[in-house]
Amino acid sequence: MRMGLAVSKKHGNAVKRNRIKRLLRAVFAANLSDLNKNYSVILIPRVRDEYSYTDFEKSLKICFKKVNECRES
Repeated sequence: MRMGLAVSKKHGNAVKRNRIKRLLRAVFAANLSDLNKNYSVILIPRVRDEYSYTDFEKSLKICFKKVNECRES
């Protein structure tokens, strides 16, 4: 399983961008077992005022569910 991150300067200064990357890496590692197969994943977050672990986790679980459903059909 591979993961790439793309966090642009629109998200804020380097401190904010690095925090977003840390959150995304943590969420990805915690939910890695939800994917049925090996995939290469690129995560590109949307620009928002606030970023939280739970928001990222919720979005990632929805994405993983859709990927698994497409693979089964």
